[in-house]
Amino acid sequence: MADRTALIAARVTPAEHAAWRDKATAAGVSPSVLLREAMARTRTWTAPARAVEGERTRQIARIGNNLNQLARWVNTHKTAAEAVTVIAHLVSFERSLVAAARIGREVGDAG
Repeated sequence: MADRTALIAARVTPAEHAAWRDKATAAGVSPSVLLREAMARTRTWTAPARAVEGERTRQIARIGNNLNQLARWVNTHKTAAEAVTVIAHLVSFERSLVAAARIGREVGDAG
């Protein structure tokens, strides 16, 4: 077990303090263990990573908008909708989603 002699102080409201104690009790651990475990699972964002995630989110939103437009068109023109054309658009959307998932990965994005 590590020598835990360093102390971190945090200002919280009495209600927050009580909620943290209650959560620790429900988890069967001390508040210190609860906070250490929570911090170990917390992902921090650097400014570049936040920008990459923002761009990824914008790209996925654009793809979703295009997908909604295609669905609206198909529902409006049911008799004229050719399955091959619709499938081609869906494949295009899939490729766009794969590309959006790769945004930032080539520069070492951890997301």
